[in-house]
Amino acid sequence: MVNLILKDVLIQKKLILIYIATIILYLFIDVSLVKIGFLYSMAFITQTFAYDEKDNANILLNSLPYTRKEIVSSKYIGSLVYTSLIIFITSIGDFFLNGKEVLFLWKDILLIIGLVMVTLSFILPIFYKFKTQSLMIAVGALFGIYILIIKFLSPSLNATLRESIQKFMTLQETQMYFVAILTIIILYVGSWLLSIRIYARKVF
Repeated sequence: MVNLILKDVLIQKKLILIYIATIILYLFIDVSLVKIGFLYSMAFITQTFAYDEKDNANILLNSLPYTRKEIVSSKYIGSLVYTSLIIFITSIGDFFLNGKEVLFLWKDILLIIGLVMVTLSFILPIFYKFKTQSLMIAVGALFGIYILIIKFLSPSLNATLRESIQKFMTLQETQMYFVAILTIIILYVGSWLLSIRIYARKVF
């Protein structure tokens, strides 16, 4: 499984240089470290799926001595590894450019990892069920539906969401982190199991 994770890193070794260069550019213009960490982590992870769809890579993967469960698990574990790599690159770049003694605050790191895990919990099963191009169409369609709901069916939806978030934020800090971390872990593991089931039934 470690080799599958390393495979995704090595495939993108040239892109990593582009990631580093553009991260430095964003650091120069003082873009939030959390935004950089989240967006580049997602870019790295989604790119691994794009490469797997090229040249029948999935057929090759299934001819190797790995079970389908291991192939899916490598993506879920690897995604956390890639996110950690992006956080490390961003924090080092920020240290050298801005000379900050404290790099990422631990809350920022938890926030990035949490956002990545929640997002992946929804999109990874879709990646395994459909192609990345289909996912982009689905995301566009869902966004359009969301806009229509806000405009015509439930104009107060945004206010309701904000109110729910504010209620959550009023919890004691320890309670808030415990509830958030537990919810994210359950969501991620559930998504992981669903993806294994989808991929096990897939025909290449």
